Amino acid sequence: MRPRVFLIILFFLLFKWSYSTIRSGAPVYEEEIISKSMQDSLDWADYYYNIHQYNRAIPLYEKNLEGAVQEKPHILKKLALSEAALEHPEKARAHLNDYLLLEFDPTFLSHEGFDPVRSSQEFKTISEAIVPDIDIWSIIYFVVAMIGFYVIVLILLNKKINGIAGVLIASFVFIHSLFILNISVNEAHYLFEFPHTYLMSTWASFLYGPLLYFYFKRIAFRYQFKPVDLLHLLPTLILLAFMGITVYSMSADEKVALMLTRLKNGLSAQDSNKLLLIVVLKIISLVVYGYFIRKVYLKSKAKNALDPAGQTWQKNIYYIHFLYIFTYSAYGILIINGFNSGLLYNLSIAAMALMVLYVGYSANIQPQVFGGRYTYLNRMFPKYEKSGLTPSLSLELKENLIRLFDKEKIYRENDINLEMVARKLNTTRHNASQVINEHFKVSFHALINTYRIDEAKKILKEHNDHGLNIIDVAYEVGYNNKVTFNKAFKKKTQLTPSEFQRSVSNH
Repeated sequence: MRPRVFLIILFFLLFKWSYSTIRSGAPVYEEEIISKSMQDSLDWADYYYNIHQYNRAIPLYEKNLEGAVQEKPHILKKLALSEAALEHPEKARAHLNDYLLLEFDPTFLSHEGFDPVRSSQEFKTISEAIVPDIDIWSIIYFVVAMIGFYVIVLILLNKKINGIAGVLIASFVFIHSLFILNISVNEAHYLFEFPHTYLMSTWASFLYGPLLYFYFKRIAFRYQFKPVDLLHLLPTLILLAFMGITVYSMSADEKVALMLTRLKNGLSAQDSNKLLLIVVLKIISLVVYGYFIRKVYLKSKAKNALDPAGQTWQKNIYYIHFLYIFTYSAYGILIINGFNSGLLYNLSIAAMALMVLYVGYSANIQPQVFGGRYTYLNRMFPKYEKSGLTPSLSLELKENLIRLFDKEKIYRENDINLEMVARKLNTTRHNASQVINEHFKVSFHALINTYRIDEAKKILKEHNDHGLNIIDVAYEVGYNNKVTFNKAFKKKTQLTPSEFQRSVSNH
């Protein structure tokens, strides 16, 4: 009986030791107790993961990954988290990217298991591209884009703006606003939330130059379009067809997969696979049309094709566009080299925003400049060729206008405007404007300033020894403030009122 008792006791001790060992965390003699297939199972990999033995879990996950279908997202998630726990950011990022390609779930990036690698550049690259994060720049760009769309409505609904010129400048503002909106979405990292915004403004890359070129021709010389002008749209149509086939026809899921693949390859998600080619061609387009626009601008300036307000409008648009050409060239160089931030990057967008805001300001303050206005220095006066103003009435109104200015000195009234003059002449605003342009060869405001400055000079000459206050002279001749008076006086005489006063005293 003793040997049997001894064996029973020994068996009991062995059983107790095996049970306690298994409970403590490691299988005993797993090669003997557990079959090979059980050792390689996904459950066993999850077991190692749960007890934080990631080095043992990873090989099993990788082995189960081969040929997996339904379990593949689960395996990739565990692999990403395991590599993150081991502080292998590059491997964690690779598995994370593969998982997102299967199941796009940006919330997974906030899992606490990624904390060990969250500050690494590898993890930031993917998290900053996918997780929405609205900052001040994205808000500014969005507001500017919305202003641009509002301006387009103002231009198209304003009957004072020439139809064709209005469509051209509205289209010009539209592609700027669309580009800025695209940048706003990218800046806020909402590209994956709204995948159809991917490259949504790229189709218009070659349209900036042609639109501004024909707009300038239209407002300065009333250019009439010809069928051959449609050739200027050919590059845009080719690009649109290419983008339509390769990008715009994709579903939302396909665009997300494309952007994730770019991230996986170390590229920027928001850019095109043909980025270098498109940027170079756009720069060429901007430079070529910049040359044409410059020729039209200089010709218009030389021939005084626009009135002073129109010339100022054209000049400002011209300079802002050339600023955009230079800043976009710098921007293009940056994004080609993988830089999506910094001063030069934002300068290009700032130039576009400046264009939108300036056009918006003009649309509200002086919409008449959009359609262009002749200064009417030629004999034909095309603006008034359909006017009912007869030559005799024109001369009569001219004489009455001279009387109002020379005798009644109505220019001294600081709130004087064309409507007021028209009422005093007992005629229409249109006729009053025509008389001034035909007989005095200047705009209404230029005529007012001429009379005011001449009177101011006369006052300064007559009272040069009496310490006359300049602001009193300004008020006397109709100006509201000294700054405006000084500016108008110097423009007319090349001297400030004080300098003029001293020059008179010295003589």
